[in-house]
Amino acid sequence: MEELRLAAWPPEPIRTERLVLRGSEARDRAAFVELLASPEVHTYLGGPRPHDGLERELPAVPERWPGSFVVELDGAMIGQVLLRRSPAHGRPAAAGRADLGYLFLPRAWGFGYASEACAATLDWFADVFPGEPVLLTTQTANTGSMRLAARLGFTEVERFEAWDAEQWLGRRPPAVPTG
Repeated sequence: MEELRLAAWPPEPIRTERLVLRGSEARDRAAFVELLASPEVHTYLGGPRPHDGLERELPAVPERWPGSFVVELDGAMIGQVLLRRSPAHGRPAAAGRADLGYLFLPRAWGFGYASEACAATLDWFADVFPGEPVLLTTQTANTGSMRLAARLGFTEVERFEAWDAEQWLGRRPPAVPTG
């Protein structure tokens, strides 16, 4: 994400009530392999990547780039939150905007970790890049992701067909400064 390069990266770890969001480290590699190879995680993302290929291809410290946060619970990676510049995919409303994404290991589902981690990431983004909205795209069939988008304050901009499925594009307006 181009503008994230202007911010110090990785930032100081972000601490929530239960989680730590931080840059990736070598100790996260096995969790990244598990996350990227998981059929459950990639149900709405085009399918998992082959485990053997990930073992060969992933660098010692995977996903170490501006906008990629490891989500840690009790010292272990349980997921990833991503902020990146959205490709247009033929959607002028999306081109170049900040886009929120997230992946969590299935054993971490259902505990509110995604909501907590994404909210903390959005708060960080609002502090570093005030006045900038954030987008989120998900398949409409992914009801969990649709519920999370609503909880985080995203509202529908449009629906469109891509990757042989109906997609939902939501926008979260920039935070309004207080005081």
